[in-house]
Amino acid sequence: MARPLSGKKPKNFGFTLRTLLSYMGRHKFLFLAVAVLVTISALGNLLGTYMIRPVVNSVGEGDVDALVRGVLTTAAIYGVGVLASFGYTQTMVRAAQKVLYDIRRDLFAHIQKLPLRFFDTQRHGDIMSYFTNDVDTVADALNNSFAMTIQSFIQMTGTLILLFVLNWRLSLIVVVGYAAMFAYIRFSAKRSTAYYTGQQAALGDVNGYIEEMVAGQKVVKVFNHEPENQRVFEEKNETLRKAGTGAQSYAATMVPAVVSISYINYAVVAVVGGIMALNGTTDIGSLSSYLVFVRQAAMPINQFTQQSNFLLAAMAGAERIFEAMSLKPETDEGKIRLVNVCEKDGTLSACAEKTGSWAWQKPDGALAPLRGDVRFHDVSFGYDKGHTILKHVSLYAKPGQKIAFVGSTGAGKTTITNLINRFYDIDEGSVTYDGIDVREIEKDSLRRSLGIVLQDTHLFTGTIADNIRFGKLDATMDEVIRAARIANTDSFIRRLPQGYDTRITADGASLSQGQRQLLAIARAAVADPPVLILDEATSSIDTRTEALIEKGMDRLMEGRTVFVIAHRLSTVRNADAIMVLEHGQIVERGGHEELLAQKGEYYQLYHGMFELS
Repeated sequence: MARPLSGKKPKNFGFTLRTLLSYMGRHKFLFLAVAVLVTISALGNLLGTYMIRPVVNSVGEGDVDALVRGVLTTAAIYGVGVLASFGYTQTMVRAAQKVLYDIRRDLFAHIQKLPLRFFDTQRHGDIMSYFTNDVDTVADALNNSFAMTIQSFIQMTGTLILLFVLNWRLSLIVVVGYAAMFAYIRFSAKRSTAYYTGQQAALGDVNGYIEEMVAGQKVVKVFNHEPENQRVFEEKNETLRKAGTGAQSYAATMVPAVVSISYINYAVVAVVGGIMALNGTTDIGSLSSYLVFVRQAAMPINQFTQQSNFLLAAMAGAERIFEAMSLKPETDEGKIRLVNVCEKDGTLSACAEKTGSWAWQKPDGALAPLRGDVRFHDVSFGYDKGHTILKHVSLYAKPGQKIAFVGSTGAGKTTITNLINRFYDIDEGSVTYDGIDVREIEKDSLRRSLGIVLQDTHLFTGTIADNIRFGKLDATMDEVIRAARIANTDSFIRRLPQGYDTRITADGASLSQGQRQLLAIARAAVADPPVLILDEATSSIDTRTEALIEKGMDRLMEGRTVFVIAHRLSTVRNADAIMVLEHGQIVERGGHEELLAQKGEYYQLYHGMFELS
């Protein structure tokens, strides 16, 4: 038997149950209707079985009228039960889908609010598992288990009550059988719960690994990594198998055990009841109805045990979902907003219409023009505690200046741009934007004022125009085309089968890396930001293409504060200031000619003594 992967039960079982019930409570009238209809259906089944007593007794007494009344009454009871069953199944479908809609919506909304650090430390496949496997387990429980559990409970309780009504002496024997059934159910459920929790975690791990390997198949094949991938996958798959086997091994014994106990119970009751009927201490009708109840007693218990498997898996999946939803979202203590402004008689005022002019609006309503002045003041930062990346960095970029960063891999170039847009918060010092500490600016406003082109581009499923418009969702087609021309992408787009309406799938797999990066540049151009960050934006563009877009890039950078991280010195020669970073510190700064004259790090990079990366 596989060993449990975690504790004896989900560590947040109470929290998970309360949260799930709160979601169900949002649609309480639907679930109340389900409960009422399920109750009617269950009572119909119980009363229909109880009617065996008067029907059998009327046959024994030869009372035809009583027999007809009994049969018609039984038919009416079962008819109502059938209608109630149809009603609750249809209502349950609607209620379950509403709850699942709410969970998926809230989960997606919350994950979008999580800090970038979460996505940097979690595999995408594991995150996707929240929306697929974990939500599916909750869906199975709501669709299959909620109504059935209520029905089984009512039938078990009602059956026990009617058994005592029909013959309390025989019922003492039945109670012993019931106690044995529930004792084993509790024993099995207690042990399988831990396995279900481990199973969901292992399933997410397997999915995450598969997603990672599928996405990196080119690298896998280039380095002949298939055997090692297979080995790791088999280890993870074995962990999942053990967890699944442990869960199902205990759960699978519930039904056979309950059935076996019920058979023994039925045999004992039939013998004792027959003796009582021969002695005249019970009538034939009561014994007939009683034996049917005893025979049926195992069915609701079996149903309850079967549904408990769904419920255990659902609670394990729900626990993962709600733990993700309880993660602390990205904090935003900023109070200063970016607003559109109109100028009249030399005075700025906030306005609703889009003017193309922006200003920072402070909490007291005061406006400060957006200029694009970015400064670092003695900034230190590390992604992990105890490992500092930037060490006491100070720099400034005046409005309209082009600042370039060069240096070896890991020197901290990209980290600087991550701090400007507050993907991460600094440990020491401050970063100011137009004289305002960036921590005082709302993150949405801060990032709206910045345009960024990353080395690793990402294109979304949709048309070429949609992907360019991602930088400005309300951009007109004329604006999209203008941005494409700035990035020198218009000509190759028009050569595509449907031009700007050509659909992109699989992250633009049908396009070259250079074409994808050109679209990313066009996306930044349509946003028309006052501050532009180019993180090795031309690294995947050949020299000829780079020369073609140079003028367009110059137009894009005109009048803007620009931060450039580049691996080609040709792209930084005309920068207003070049910062040479090594080991998280600025070791040289100045213009191209000035730095060459110093014959230091930059001089060696320029003359190929060091490799610039």
